[in-house]
Amino acid sequence: MSLQAEFDKMAGDVKNVKTKPTDQELLDLYGLYKQATVGDVNTDRPGLFDMKGKAKWDAWDSRKGNMDLK
Repeated sequence: MSLQAEFDKMAGDVKNVKTKPTDQELLDLYGLYKQATVGDVNTDRPGLFDMKGKAKWDAWDSRKGNMDLK
């Protein structure tokens, strides 16, 4: 199985977990996914009133420079 196929399978498996992940677990997964698929954060941090957007941006930014996601 190629690395891309393995990544796609695991990314899909996350959507089918039986127990609901915590908000922090979801943010961690989001940050890892964005770092793996896009790389370092490449957008400005959302504004003051976009709390969800800021949390997601921060989760992604926390992975900055980390390309070895093992």
